[in-house]
Amino acid sequence: MRYVVIGNGVAGTTAAENIRTMDHDGEIIILTEETVPFYSRIRLIEYLAKEAAEKDIIIRKSDWYEKNMLMLRLNAHVSEIDKDNKRVVTKNGESLPYDRLLIATGGISFVPPIPGSDKKGVFTLRTIRDANEILAYAEGVKKVILIGGGVLGLEAGNSLRKTGHEVTVVEFFPRLLPRQMDPEGAEVLKAQMEGMGFKFYLGAKSKEITGEDRVKGLLLEDGTRIDSDLIIISAGVRPQAGLCKGLGLTISKGAVINDRMETEIKDIYAAGDLVEHRGMFYGIWPAAQKQGEIAGINMAGGNAVYEGTTMSNMLKVVGIDLAAAGDIDADGKLESIVQKDKDKYIYRKLVIKDNVITGCILYGDISGYQKILRAIDGKKNTGDIRRKIEKWDLSGL
Repeated sequence: MRYVVIGNGVAGTTAAENIRTMDHDGEIIILTEETVPFYSRIRLIEYLAKEAAEKDIIIRKSDWYEKNMLMLRLNAHVSEIDKDNKRVVTKNGESLPYDRLLIATGGISFVPPIPGSDKKGVFTLRTIRDANEILAYAEGVKKVILIGGGVLGLEAGNSLRKTGHEVTVVEFFPRLLPRQMDPEGAEVLKAQMEGMGFKFYLGAKSKEITGEDRVKGLLLEDGTRIDSDLIIISAGVRPQAGLCKGLGLTISKGAVINDRMETEIKDIYAAGDLVEHRGMFYGIWPAAQKQGEIAGINMAGGNAVYEGTTMSNMLKVVGIDLAAAGDIDADGKLESIVQKDKDKYIYRKLVIKDNVITGCILYGDISGYQKILRAIDGKKNTGDIRRKIEKWDLSGL
């Protein structure tokens, strides 16, 4: 049996690992456009801050691939999939046959149609190649603008703040981290970041990136001009679905797959930030990892089912712990228990519906997060321990 995996992110690498566990003799080839083996995208922030070297963020070294008899092909750009003859064609004309194929090409940074976004000094951050380009350009500049107040953007900005740059955040939404924070929690985060030296323009729309061939600043819709030497656009991720479109597969929020990670074409599977499952596009590491596991097992003849993943994030924002899961009830329509300490920059919230915890936000203090996550997943009735929970005693969960 010959397996070909396109993509060496968490989904593709986990799939290859699980194929090998099930099939000790099959040939497994991993093709990737990346220049290095499987690395942590999460730790790109440390790399950008010069707090970690390339070798530090690589998760799977060369000897791991050799030990597991996995053939990793770096700088390998797949241009076409010939489904009729079951072959993968690379940009340099090489044709590789497969019996089972996994497409795990992940996502690409979304760049809004802002005039001037093609100028020198405008970047996105998704890969180690992007990080290297930003580091090289940032050497000779001082002022940085982040377009987008999401996690990756804020973290990238903090990395450049640590290397001596002035950082301004321009966010279309009226608050930071709209997917992980409600308005009250976002205010705590903003206050702490302003104390670090960040400047903010919230509820602001970018009109044009100014300058001749190089970035000189950003013009907002309300006429405000902000000087800048470097701009990082962090406006979300879109599925890298070109190969799937070429196959004629259904693309909605992502490439549509079933519970076995199968596409509509026999022997072609998909997983990770590329896919949509039961109407959900996750775009988070735990989901991609689990999907890769399910795909690998089934490609090797197993019978595993993906039931979905609770939307949760445990991360650091500007070096501060943040965990969010389930329904954060940003509009304040549900019942919630909130603990807030402005002086210590702590904000914690439990969202409750019918005595069941349905979501949470933990900022500055994430103790008890795993207990809360298990309670959300298990739909645990908390009626008998309600008084404890109101005092943030989570021992009964």
